[in-house]
Amino acid sequence: MRLNRTLLATLLVVVALVVQVCVLARLHLPGAVPDLLLLVVVSLALVYGHVAGCLIGFGAGLLADLAPPADHAAGRYALVLCLIGYLAGLVKPDNGRLRSAVGPLVVVLAAAIGSTLLYAGVGSLVGDSAARHVGITSLVFTAALYDVLLAPFTVPVIMALARRTEYDPLAGESTSGSAGGESTWLTSYGAGRGGKLGKGSGIGGQRGGLLTKQTKGKAGRLKGVKRL
Repeated sequence: MRLNRTLLATLLVVVALVVQVCVLARLHLPGAVPDLLLLVVVSLALVYGHVAGCLIGFGAGLLADLAPPADHAAGRYALVLCLIGYLAGLVKPDNGRLRSAVGPLVVVLAAAIGSTLLYAGVGSLVGDSAARHVGITSLVFTAALYDVLLAPFTVPVIMALARRTEYDPLAGESTSGSAGGESTWLTSYGAGRGGKLGKGSGIGGQRGGLLTKQTKGKAGRLKGVKRL
C-alpha cells in the first residue's frame, strides 16, 4: 500500500481499538460489544479494494488479539477480519464511489453477521465454547444491531478520509493536461509548418513553371536568331 494509505489505516485502527476497549466495552450492553474495528476495516476496504482490505483486516485483528484484555488465542480475530476485509473489498466499484448509502449498510450488516459466525466457528475449532454459553443467536442479533446503528456515524466519515488518500485529482489533471496540451501544441505546430511548407512547395512549383517557360522562350528566340 501507499504510505498515506498505511498511515491513515494505522491511525484509524489504533483509535478504533482504543475507543472500543476503553469506551464501548465498558458500556456493558446486552449481548455483543459494538465492533468499531470491524467498521473501520469495512470502510477502508470499500475504498481501497480487496487486497488492501485483507491486509488492513489482518493487521487490525492481530492488534486486537494482542491488546489487553484479550482472552482468546492470538490470530483468531486476525483471521476473521482478514477474510471480512477481503470480501468487503470485492464490493468496491470501479470508480471507488458507491451509488447509495444502502450499499455500505448492507455490507456492514453482512460483515457483522459473518464476523460473529466466523469468530464463533474458529473458537469451536480451538476449544473455546464461550459462544455456546452466551447464545450464538443473541450474539449475532446484537452484533448486527449495534454495528448497523453505529455505521451511519462512522462509515461515511472514514470513507471520506480514505478517498482523500486514494487519488490526487489535481496531480492527475495537471499531468494529463500538460501532456495533452504539449501533444496538441506539437501537432498544431507540425501541421502549421507542414501547411507552410506545402504552400511554399506550391509557390516553388509555380515559380519553377514560370522559369521553365521563360527558359524555353529564350531558347526559342536564340534558335530563331541563329536561323535568321
